[in-house]
Amino acid sequence: MNYTTDCLIIGSGAAGLTLALGLAEKTKVIVLSKETACAGSTNYAQGGIAGVYNIKDDDDSIAAHIKDTCIAGAYLCDEKTVEFVAKNAHDAIQWLIDSGVPFDLKEEKAGDDQSPYHLHREGGHSHRRIFHAEDHTGKSIQETLTALARKHPNITLLENHNAIDLVTTRKLGLAGNRVIGAYVLNNETSHVETICAKFIALCTGGASKVYQYTCNPEVSSGDGIAMAYRAGCRVANMEFNQFHPTTLYCDADRNFLLTEALRGEGAQLKRPDGTRFMQDYDERLELAPRDIVARAIDHEMKKLGADCMYLDISFKEPEFVKKHFPTIYDRCLKVGIDITKQPIPIVPAAHFTCGGIMVDNNARTDIENLYAVGECAYTGLHGANRLASNSLLECVVYGKAAATHILKHLSDAELAPVPDWDESQVTNSDEEVIITHNWHELRLTMWDYVGIVRTNKRLERAMHRIELLKKEVHEYYSNFRVTRNLLELRNLLDVAEIIVKSAMMRKESRGLHYNVDYPNQEEHSGPTILNP
Repeated sequence: MNYTTDCLIIGSGAAGLTLALGLAEKTKVIVLSKETACAGSTNYAQGGIAGVYNIKDDDDSIAAHIKDTCIAGAYLCDEKTVEFVAKNAHDAIQWLIDSGVPFDLKEEKAGDDQSPYHLHREGGHSHRRIFHAEDHTGKSIQETLTALARKHPNITLLENHNAIDLVTTRKLGLAGNRVIGAYVLNNETSHVETICAKFIALCTGGASKVYQYTCNPEVSSGDGIAMAYRAGCRVANMEFNQFHPTTLYCDADRNFLLTEALRGEGAQLKRPDGTRFMQDYDERLELAPRDIVARAIDHEMKKLGADCMYLDISFKEPEFVKKHFPTIYDRCLKVGIDITKQPIPIVPAAHFTCGGIMVDNNARTDIENLYAVGECAYTGLHGANRLASNSLLECVVYGKAAATHILKHLSDAELAPVPDWDESQVTNSDEEVIITHNWHELRLTMWDYVGIVRTNKRLERAMHRIELLKKEVHEYYSNFRVTRNLLELRNLLDVAEIIVKSAMMRKESRGLHYNVDYPNQEEHSGPTILNP
Protein backbone atom coordinates (compact mmCIF):
# COMPACT_ATOMS: atom_id res chain seq x y z
CA MET A 1 0.00 0.00 0.00
CA ASN A 2 1.29 3.48 -0.87
CA TYR A 3 0.42 6.75 0.86
CA THR A 4 0.28 10.47 0.14
CA THR A 5 0.27 13.13 2.85
CA ASP A 6 1.16 16.75 3.53
CA CYS A 7 3.65 15.83 6.25
CA LEU A 8 5.30 12.53 7.12
CA ILE A 9 6.72 12.35 10.65
CA ILE A 10 9.11 9.47 11.24
CA GLY A 11 9.06 8.76 14.97
CA SER A 12 6.28 8.85 17.57
CA GLY A 13 7.92 10.14 20.76
CA ALA A 14 7.63 13.57 22.35
CA ALA A 15 9.24 15.27 19.33
CA GLY A 16 7.12 13.58 16.68
CA LEU A 17 3.81 13.88 18.52
CA THR A 18 4.37 17.52 19.50
CA LEU A 19 4.94 18.29 15.84
CA ALA A 20 1.99 16.15 14.69
CA LEU A 21 -0.44 17.79 17.11
CA GLY A 22 0.86 21.23 16.12
CA LEU A 23 0.17 20.52 12.45
CA ALA A 24 -3.02 18.51 12.67
CA GLU A 25 -5.40 21.40 13.20
CA LYS A 26 -4.66 22.61 9.67
CA THR A 27 -3.31 19.68 7.67
CA LYS A 28 -3.10 15.90 7.40
CA VAL A 29 -0.19 14.06 8.97
CA ILE A 30 1.19 10.51 8.96
CA VAL A 31 3.22 9.45 12.00
CA LEU A 32 5.46 6.43 11.50
CA SER A 33 6.55 4.13 14.33
CA LYS A 34 8.83 1.09 14.14
CA GLU A 35 6.90 -0.72 16.84
CA THR A 36 3.96 0.60 18.84
CA ALA A 37 3.68 4.36 19.17
CA CYS A 38 4.96 4.15 22.77
CA ALA A 39 8.10 2.11 22.09
CA GLY A 40 10.60 4.99 21.92
CA SER A 41 12.87 6.62 24.49
CA THR A 42 10.29 9.21 25.64
CA ASN A 43 8.27 6.44 27.27
CA TYR A 44 11.25 5.46 29.43
CA ALA A 45 12.35 8.93 30.57
CA GLN A 46 12.13 8.89 34.35
CA GLY A 47 13.52 12.27 35.42
CA GLY A 48 11.44 15.04 33.91
CA ILE A 49 11.47 18.20 31.83
CA ALA A 50 13.57 21.20 32.85
CA GLY A 51 12.38 24.77 32.62
CA VAL A 52 12.01 28.02 34.54
CA TYR A 53 8.27 28.30 35.07
CA ASN A 54 7.94 30.71 37.99
CA ILE A 55 11.01 32.57 39.22
CA LYS A 56 9.26 33.63 42.42
CA ASP A 57 9.55 30.10 43.82
CA ASP A 58 13.29 30.09 44.63
CA ASP A 59 14.97 32.92 42.74
CA ASP A 60 15.62 30.75 39.71
CA SER A 61 16.00 32.54 36.37
CA ILE A 62 16.28 31.91 32.64
CA ALA A 63 19.84 33.24 32.87
CA ALA A 64 20.64 30.58 35.49
CA HIS A 65 19.19 27.83 33.28
CA ILE A 66 21.32 29.10 30.38
CA LYS A 67 24.44 29.18 32.55
CA ASP A 68 23.85 25.66 33.92
CA THR A 69 23.33 24.30 30.39
CA CYS A 70 26.55 25.88 29.09
CA ILE A 71 28.60 24.68 32.05
CA ALA A 72 27.30 21.11 31.68
CA GLY A 73 27.97 21.30 27.93
CA ALA A 74 31.63 22.11 28.62
CA TYR A 75 31.13 25.49 26.89
CA LEU A 76 30.53 23.89 23.51
CA CYS A 77 26.83 24.82 23.45
CA ASP A 78 25.49 27.33 20.95
CA GLU A 79 24.51 30.14 23.32
CA LYS A 80 21.83 31.55 21.02
CA THR A 81 20.21 28.12 20.87
CA VAL A 82 20.40 27.69 24.64
CA GLU A 83 18.75 31.09 25.11
CA PHE A 84 16.05 30.21 22.54
CA VAL A 85 15.19 26.96 24.34
CA ALA A 86 15.35 28.38 27.86
CA LYS A 87 13.11 31.33 26.95
CA ASN A 88 10.54 28.99 25.38
CA ALA A 89 10.56 26.52 28.28
CA HIS A 90 7.58 28.10 30.07
CA ASP A 91 5.34 27.90 27.00
CA ALA A 92 6.45 24.34 26.25
CA ILE A 93 5.68 23.15 29.77
CA GLN A 94 2.37 25.05 29.82
CA TRP A 95 1.40 23.31 26.57
CA LEU A 96 2.07 19.93 28.18
CA ILE A 97 0.04 20.94 31.24
CA ASP A 98 -2.83 22.11 29.01
CA SER A 99 -2.58 18.83 27.08
CA GLY A 100 -3.21 16.92 30.30
CA VAL A 101 0.22 15.75 31.48
CA PRO A 102 -0.18 15.12 35.25
CA PHE A 103 2.94 16.77 36.71
CA ASP A 104 3.34 16.29 40.47
CA LEU A 105 1.97 19.00 42.74
CA LYS A 106 3.42 20.25 46.01
CA GLU A 107 2.14 18.54 49.14
CA GLU A 108 1.52 21.88 50.81
CA LYS A 109 -0.69 24.56 49.25
CA ALA A 110 1.32 27.03 47.19
CA GLY A 111 0.99 30.79 47.69
CA ASP A 112 -0.83 32.93 45.16
CA ASP A 113 2.41 34.03 43.53
CA GLN A 114 3.98 30.55 43.44
CA SER A 115 3.81 27.56 41.11
CA PRO A 116 1.81 24.65 42.58
CA TYR A 117 4.19 22.07 41.09
CA HIS A 118 6.73 19.97 42.99
CA LEU A 119 10.09 20.38 41.27
CA HIS A 120 13.13 18.10 41.38
CA ARG A 121 16.76 19.16 41.19
CA GLU A 122 19.21 17.05 39.17
CA GLY A 123 22.95 16.98 38.50
CA GLY A 124 24.28 20.20 36.94
CA HIS A 125 21.21 22.27 37.89
CA SER A 126 21.66 25.14 40.37
CA HIS A 127 17.95 25.19 41.26
CA ARG A 128 14.92 22.93 41.50
CA ARG A 129 13.36 23.32 38.06
CA ILE A 130 12.53 19.77 36.94
CA PHE A 131 8.82 19.12 36.35
CA HIS A 132 8.05 15.45 36.88
CA ALA A 133 5.25 12.92 37.18
CA GLU A 134 6.59 10.72 39.99
CA ASP A 135 9.51 8.85 38.36
CA HIS A 136 7.80 8.09 35.06
CA THR A 137 7.52 11.54 33.48
CA GLY A 138 8.26 10.34 29.97
CA LYS A 139 5.58 7.66 30.21
CA SER A 140 3.02 10.25 31.31
CA ILE A 141 3.96 12.58 28.43
CA GLN A 142 4.00 9.72 25.92
CA GLU A 143 0.62 8.34 26.96
CA THR A 144 -1.00 11.79 27.06
CA LEU A 145 0.23 12.85 23.60
CA THR A 146 -0.40 9.42 22.05
CA ALA A 147 -4.01 9.45 23.24
CA LEU A 148 -4.53 12.91 21.71
CA ALA A 149 -2.94 11.80 18.44
CA ARG A 150 -4.98 8.59 18.19
CA LYS A 151 -8.27 10.45 18.40
CA HIS A 152 -7.32 13.30 16.05
CA PRO A 153 -8.98 12.86 12.63
CA ASN A 154 -6.04 14.42 10.75
CA ILE A 155 -3.37 12.15 12.25
CA THR A 156 -2.73 8.65 10.89
CA LEU A 157 -0.51 6.46 13.07
CA LEU A 158 1.32 3.78 11.09
CA GLU A 159 2.79 1.43 13.68
CA ASN A 160 5.22 -1.42 12.92
CA HIS A 161 6.68 0.45 9.95
CA ASN A 162 10.43 0.90 9.41
CA ALA A 163 11.66 3.81 7.33
CA ILE A 164 14.30 2.54 4.87
CA ASP A 165 15.51 5.67 3.09
CA LEU A 166 14.49 9.17 2.12
CA VAL A 167 13.67 9.94 -1.50
CA THR A 168 15.04 13.26 -2.76
CA THR A 169 15.04 15.02 -6.10
CA ARG A 170 18.83 14.62 -6.18
CA LYS A 171 18.54 10.83 -5.85
CA LEU A 172 16.16 10.82 -8.80
CA GLY A 173 18.52 12.94 -10.91
CA LEU A 174 16.29 16.02 -10.73
CA ALA A 175 17.22 19.60 -9.96
CA GLY A 176 17.98 20.73 -6.40
CA ASN A 177 17.88 18.57 -3.29
CA ARG A 178 14.32 18.47 -2.00
CA VAL A 179 12.81 15.60 -0.03
CA ILE A 180 9.67 14.20 -1.66
CA GLY A 181 9.02 10.95 0.13
CA ALA A 182 10.33 7.81 1.79
CA TYR A 183 10.53 4.06 1.35
CA VAL A 184 9.05 2.20 4.30
CA LEU A 185 9.08 -1.47 5.33
CA ASN A 186 5.73 -2.72 6.65
CA ASN A 187 6.92 -5.15 9.32
CA GLU A 188 3.57 -6.94 9.41
CA THR A 189 3.45 -7.75 5.68
CA SER A 190 7.22 -7.61 4.94
CA HIS A 191 6.42 -5.44 1.90
CA VAL A 192 8.07 -2.12 1.06
CA GLU A 193 5.66 0.79 0.70
CA THR A 194 6.16 4.34 -0.57
CA ILE A 195 4.98 7.53 1.12
CA CYS A 196 4.84 10.78 -0.88
CA ALA A 197 4.94 13.91 1.26
CA LYS A 198 5.37 17.66 0.89
CA PHE A 199 7.36 17.74 4.13
CA ILE A 200 9.17 15.08 6.14
CA ALA A 201 10.34 15.34 9.75
CA LEU A 202 12.84 12.95 11.29
CA CYS A 203 11.98 12.43 14.97
CA THR A 204 13.69 9.07 15.30
CA GLY A 205 15.60 9.46 18.56
CA GLY A 206 19.21 8.60 19.22
CA ALA A 207 21.72 5.89 18.44
CA SER A 208 22.73 4.39 21.78
CA LYS A 209 21.97 0.89 20.53
CA VAL A 210 25.34 1.13 18.78
CA TYR A 211 26.82 0.21 22.19
CA GLN A 212 26.77 -3.17 23.89
CA TYR A 213 25.31 -1.73 27.10
CA THR A 214 22.54 0.83 26.88
CA CYS A 215 19.53 1.86 28.95
CA ASN A 216 17.69 2.87 25.76
CA PRO A 217 14.90 0.82 24.17
CA GLU A 218 15.48 -1.49 21.21
CA VAL A 219 14.40 1.14 18.67
CA SER A 220 17.31 3.54 19.35
CA SER A 221 19.33 2.56 16.30
CA GLY A 222 20.21 5.93 14.77
CA ASP A 223 17.87 5.52 11.79
CA GLY A 224 17.13 9.21 11.19
CA ILE A 225 20.77 10.28 11.50
CA ALA A 226 21.91 7.59 9.06
CA MET A 227 19.13 8.30 6.53
CA ALA A 228 19.75 12.05 6.62
CA TYR A 229 23.51 11.60 6.22
CA ARG A 230 23.03 9.28 3.24
CA ALA A 231 20.66 11.84 1.72
CA GLY A 232 23.19 14.68 2.02
CA CYS A 233 22.69 16.33 5.42
CA ARG A 234 25.57 17.47 7.59
CA VAL A 235 25.87 15.96 11.06
CA ALA A 236 27.67 17.44 14.07
CA ASN A 237 29.16 16.48 17.45
CA MET A 238 28.55 12.76 17.08
CA GLU A 239 31.58 11.95 19.25
CA PHE A 240 29.57 13.10 22.28
CA ASN A 241 27.52 10.09 23.37
CA GLN A 242 26.28 10.44 26.93
CA PHE A 243 26.67 7.47 29.23
CA HIS A 244 24.13 7.59 32.03
CA PRO A 245 26.08 7.01 35.23
CA THR A 246 23.49 4.90 37.01
CA THR A 247 21.91 1.89 35.33
CA LEU A 248 20.79 -1.11 37.36
CA TYR A 249 23.47 -3.82 37.39
CA CYS A 250 21.50 -7.05 37.40
CA ASP A 251 21.43 -10.04 35.05
CA ALA A 252 17.64 -10.15 35.28
CA ASP A 253 17.17 -6.50 34.27
CA ARG A 254 20.09 -5.06 32.31
CA ASN A 255 18.60 -1.93 30.70
CA PHE A 256 16.87 -0.22 33.61
CA LEU A 257 17.93 3.40 34.17
CA LEU A 258 17.97 4.89 37.66
CA THR A 259 16.94 8.53 37.36
CA GLU A 260 19.30 11.34 38.27
CA ALA A 261 16.56 12.64 40.53
CA LEU A 262 17.66 9.99 43.06
CA ARG A 263 20.94 11.85 43.45
CA GLY A 264 19.03 15.12 43.37
CA GLU A 265 17.18 13.92 46.47
CA GLY A 266 20.40 12.93 48.25
CA ALA A 267 21.31 9.42 47.05
CA GLN A 268 25.03 8.71 47.49
CA LEU A 269 27.47 6.86 45.24
CA LYS A 270 29.53 4.26 47.10
CA ARG A 271 32.24 1.66 46.58
CA PRO A 272 31.52 -2.00 47.39
CA ASP A 273 32.96 -1.40 50.89
CA GLY A 274 30.38 1.33 51.55
CA THR A 275 32.70 4.35 51.30
CA ARG A 276 31.79 7.37 49.16
CA PHE A 277 34.08 8.42 46.30
CA MET A 278 32.68 11.46 44.44
CA GLN A 279 34.59 13.80 46.77
CA ASP A 280 37.74 12.56 44.99
CA TYR A 281 36.47 13.78 41.61
CA ASP A 282 34.31 16.90 41.93
CA GLU A 283 33.30 19.37 44.63
CA ARG A 284 29.67 19.02 43.52
CA LEU A 285 29.82 15.36 44.58
CA GLU A 286 26.84 13.33 43.29
CA LEU A 287 25.36 16.45 41.65
CA ALA A 288 28.25 16.86 39.21
CA PRO A 289 27.30 16.65 35.49
CA ARG A 290 26.84 13.19 34.02
CA ASP A 291 30.14 13.02 32.13
CA ILE A 292 32.11 13.55 35.33
CA VAL A 293 30.03 11.07 37.35
CA ALA A 294 30.18 8.40 34.64
CA ARG A 295 33.98 8.70 34.33
CA ALA A 296 34.33 8.56 38.12
CA ILE A 297 32.31 5.33 38.31
CA ASP A 298 34.21 3.86 35.36
CA HIS A 299 37.56 4.77 37.00
CA GLU A 300 36.58 3.29 40.37
CA MET A 301 35.41 0.03 38.74
CA LYS A 302 38.68 -0.33 36.80
CA LYS A 303 40.84 0.68 39.78
CA LEU A 304 39.18 -1.85 42.11
CA GLY A 305 38.46 -4.52 39.49
CA ALA A 306 34.82 -4.29 40.56
CA ASP A 307 31.83 -5.27 38.43
CA CYS A 308 29.76 -2.34 39.71
CA MET A 309 29.47 0.55 42.15
CA TYR A 310 26.45 1.33 44.37
CA LEU A 311 23.80 4.04 44.69
CA ASP A 312 22.39 4.39 48.19
CA ILE A 313 19.19 6.20 49.20
CA SER A 314 18.30 3.75 52.00
CA PHE A 315 19.00 6.36 54.70
CA LYS A 316 15.91 8.33 53.59
CA GLU A 317 12.49 7.64 55.09
CA PRO A 318 10.93 4.62 53.33
CA GLU A 319 7.67 6.46 52.64
CA PHE A 320 9.57 9.34 50.98
CA VAL A 321 11.39 6.91 48.67
CA LYS A 322 8.22 4.99 47.76
CA LYS A 323 6.26 8.18 47.09
CA HIS A 324 8.83 9.87 44.83
CA PHE A 325 10.33 6.78 43.15
CA PRO A 326 7.55 4.15 42.96
CA THR A 327 8.63 2.74 39.59
CA ILE A 328 12.24 2.27 40.70
CA TYR A 329 11.17 0.82 44.06
CA ASP A 330 8.86 -1.74 42.42
CA ARG A 331 11.30 -2.64 39.63
CA CYS A 332 14.20 -3.21 42.04
CA LEU A 333 12.00 -5.16 44.44
CA LYS A 334 11.19 -7.60 41.61
CA VAL A 335 14.88 -8.51 41.34
CA GLY A 336 15.34 -8.80 45.10
CA ILE A 337 16.60 -5.29 45.96
CA ASP A 338 14.73 -3.20 48.54
CA ILE A 339 16.07 0.30 47.94
CA THR A 340 14.69 1.51 51.28
CA LYS A 341 17.02 -0.94 53.05
CA GLN A 342 20.04 -1.54 50.79
CA PRO A 343 22.16 0.20 48.13
CA ILE A 344 21.50 -0.42 44.43
CA PRO A 345 24.25 -1.99 42.25
CA ILE A 346 24.90 0.31 39.28
CA VAL A 347 27.02 0.66 36.12
CA PRO A 348 27.14 3.36 33.41
CA ALA A 349 25.39 2.66 30.10
CA ALA A 350 25.00 4.47 26.77
CA HIS A 351 22.07 6.81 27.12
CA PHE A 352 21.86 9.90 24.88
CA THR A 353 23.24 11.08 21.53
CA CYS A 354 24.25 14.73 21.99
CA GLY A 355 25.08 15.24 18.32
CA GLY A 356 22.98 14.62 15.23
CA ILE A 357 21.55 16.14 12.06
CA MET A 358 22.35 19.84 11.84
CA VAL A 359 19.25 22.05 12.04
CA ASP A 360 18.37 25.71 12.56
CA ASN A 361 15.93 27.08 15.14
CA ASN A 362 13.02 26.11 12.89
CA ALA A 363 14.36 22.51 12.87
CA ARG A 364 15.24 22.72 9.15
CA THR A 365 18.03 20.51 7.80
CA ASP A 366 20.28 21.07 4.76
CA ILE A 367 17.67 19.41 2.52
CA GLU A 368 14.66 21.43 1.44
CA ASN A 369 11.42 20.48 3.25
CA LEU A 370 13.27 18.02 5.54
CA TYR A 371 13.17 18.71 9.29
CA ALA A 372 14.72 16.96 12.29
CA VAL A 373 13.49 17.24 15.88
CA GLY A 374 14.62 15.72 19.16
CA GLU A 375 17.54 13.45 19.90
CA CYS A 376 18.35 12.78 16.24
CA ALA A 377 18.98 16.52 15.69
CA TYR A 378 21.93 18.72 16.52
CA THR A 379 20.61 22.10 17.61
CA GLY A 380 23.63 23.20 19.62
CA LEU A 381 21.72 22.94 22.91
CA HIS A 382 23.71 20.13 24.50
CA GLY A 383 27.27 20.95 23.51
CA ALA A 384 29.72 18.35 24.80
CA ASN A 385 27.34 16.97 27.44
CA ARG A 386 23.56 17.21 27.89
CA LEU A 387 22.24 18.83 31.05
CA ALA A 388 19.74 16.52 32.76
CA SER A 389 16.10 16.89 31.65
CA ASN A 390 16.86 19.29 28.81
CA SER A 391 16.07 16.60 26.22
CA LEU A 392 12.28 16.46 26.61
CA LEU A 393 12.29 20.26 26.66
CA GLU A 394 14.20 20.32 23.36
CA CYS A 395 11.66 17.93 21.82
CA VAL A 396 8.69 20.14 22.67
CA VAL A 397 10.31 23.50 21.89
CA TYR A 398 11.58 22.40 18.47
CA GLY A 399 8.47 20.34 17.71
CA LYS A 400 6.39 23.49 18.14
CA ALA A 401 8.88 25.60 16.14
CA ALA A 402 8.87 23.11 13.25
CA ALA A 403 5.06 23.01 13.19
CA THR A 404 4.87 26.80 12.98
CA HIS A 405 7.40 26.92 10.14
CA ILE A 406 5.82 24.09 8.11
CA LEU A 407 2.34 25.60 8.35
CA LYS A 408 3.72 28.94 7.18
CA HIS A 409 5.11 27.31 4.01
CA LEU A 410 2.49 24.61 3.45
CA SER A 411 0.84 26.31 0.48
CA ASP A 412 4.20 26.77 -1.28
CA ALA A 413 5.10 23.05 -1.31
CA GLU A 414 4.11 20.55 -3.98
CA LEU A 415 3.81 16.79 -4.06
CA ALA A 416 6.04 14.85 -6.44
CA PRO A 417 5.76 11.21 -7.54
CA VAL A 418 8.00 8.64 -5.86
CA PRO A 419 9.01 5.55 -7.91
CA ASP A 420 7.99 2.17 -6.51
CA TRP A 421 10.59 0.18 -4.59
CA ASP A 422 12.39 -2.29 -6.89
CA GLU A 423 13.10 -5.69 -5.34
CA SER A 424 13.10 -7.67 -8.57
CA GLN A 425 16.83 -8.46 -8.27
CA VAL A 426 16.89 -9.67 -4.64
CA THR A 427 16.01 -12.93 -2.89
CA ASN A 428 15.11 -14.07 0.61
CA SER A 429 18.14 -14.68 2.81
CA ASP A 430 18.87 -18.07 4.31
CA GLU A 431 21.74 -16.73 6.44
CA GLU A 432 20.11 -14.43 8.98
CA VAL A 433 22.87 -15.48 11.43
CA ILE A 434 25.25 -13.11 9.61
CA ILE A 435 23.14 -10.15 10.71
CA THR A 436 23.06 -11.35 14.33
CA HIS A 437 26.80 -11.99 14.42
CA ASN A 438 27.73 -8.63 12.85
CA TRP A 439 25.27 -6.86 15.13
CA HIS A 440 26.99 -8.19 18.26
CA GLU A 441 30.47 -7.58 16.89
CA LEU A 442 29.70 -3.94 16.11
CA ARG A 443 28.20 -3.17 19.52
CA LEU A 444 31.04 -4.85 21.41
CA THR A 445 33.62 -3.04 19.25
CA MET A 446 32.02 0.32 20.05
CA TRP A 447 31.84 -0.47 23.77
CA ASP A 448 35.47 -1.61 23.99
CA TYR A 449 37.07 1.03 21.76
CA VAL A 450 34.75 4.06 21.61
CA GLY A 451 33.31 4.09 25.13
CA ILE A 452 33.70 6.36 28.15
CA VAL A 453 37.52 6.52 27.79
CA ARG A 454 39.17 6.47 24.34
CA THR A 455 42.64 6.40 22.75
CA ASN A 456 43.87 6.98 19.20
CA LYS A 457 44.74 3.29 18.86
CA ARG A 458 41.31 2.18 20.04
CA LEU A 459 39.63 4.51 17.55
CA GLU A 460 41.78 3.17 14.70
CA ARG A 461 40.90 -0.41 15.63
CA ALA A 462 37.21 0.45 15.77
CA MET A 463 37.30 2.10 12.33
CA HIS A 464 39.04 -0.92 10.81
CA ARG A 465 36.36 -3.30 12.13
CA ILE A 466 33.52 -0.98 11.05
CA GLU A 467 34.87 -0.74 7.49
CA LEU A 468 34.98 -4.53 7.18
CA LEU A 469 31.48 -4.91 8.60
CA LYS A 470 30.09 -2.18 6.32
CA LYS A 471 31.47 -3.94 3.25
CA GLU A 472 29.89 -7.23 4.29
CA VAL A 473 26.52 -5.68 5.14
CA HIS A 474 26.45 -3.62 1.92
CA GLU A 475 26.84 -6.80 -0.09
CA TYR A 476 24.08 -8.44 1.97
CA TYR A 477 21.78 -5.41 1.54
CA SER A 478 22.30 -5.48 -2.24
CA ASN A 479 21.33 -9.13 -2.66
CA PHE A 480 18.60 -9.93 -0.14
CA ARG A 481 15.20 -8.59 0.81
CA VAL A 482 15.27 -6.04 3.60
CA THR A 483 14.30 -6.91 7.16
CA ARG A 484 14.10 -4.75 10.25
CA ASN A 485 17.31 -6.26 11.68
CA LEU A 486 19.18 -5.62 8.45
CA LEU A 487 17.96 -2.01 8.23
CA GLU A 488 18.91 -1.27 11.82
CA LEU A 489 22.36 -2.85 11.44
CA ARG A 490 22.98 -0.86 8.25
CA ASN A 491 22.01 2.37 10.04
CA LEU A 492 24.07 1.56 13.13
CA LEU A 493 27.15 0.91 10.98
CA ASP A 494 26.74 4.30 9.31
CA VAL A 495 26.31 5.97 12.69
CA ALA A 496 29.27 4.07 14.20
CA GLU A 497 31.48 5.27 11.35
CA ILE A 498 30.29 8.86 11.91
CA ILE A 499 30.97 8.62 15.66
CA VAL A 500 34.51 7.28 15.17
CA LYS A 501 35.34 9.82 12.44
CA SER A 502 34.10 12.63 14.69
CA ALA A 503 36.10 11.30 17.65
CA MET A 504 39.23 11.14 15.51
CA MET A 505 38.75 14.76 14.44
CA ARG A 506 38.59 16.10 18.02
CA LYS A 507 42.14 16.57 19.34
CA GLU A 508 41.15 17.29 22.93
CA SER A 509 39.17 15.89 25.84
CA ARG A 510 35.95 17.77 26.48
CA GLY A 511 32.68 16.77 28.09
CA LEU A 512 31.66 13.26 27.07
CA HIS A 513 34.67 12.77 24.79
CA TYR A 514 37.72 11.74 26.81
CA ASN A 515 40.82 10.71 24.86
CA VAL A 516 43.86 9.64 26.89
CA ASP A 517 46.14 10.84 24.06
CA TYR A 518 44.65 14.37 24.23
CA PRO A 519 43.82 14.86 27.94
CA ASN A 520 43.52 18.67 27.84
CA GLN A 521 40.93 21.03 26.40
CA GLU A 522 41.78 23.18 23.40
CA GLU A 523 41.55 26.91 24.00
CA HIS A 524 39.36 27.50 20.95
CA SER A 525 36.95 24.67 20.24
CA GLY A 526 33.82 24.33 18.15
CA PRO A 527 31.44 21.66 16.91
CA THR A 528 32.73 18.71 14.89
CA ILE A 529 30.92 18.85 11.55
CA LEU A 530 30.88 16.04 8.97
CA ASN A 531 29.76 16.87 5.44
CA PRO A 532 28.72 13.74 3.50
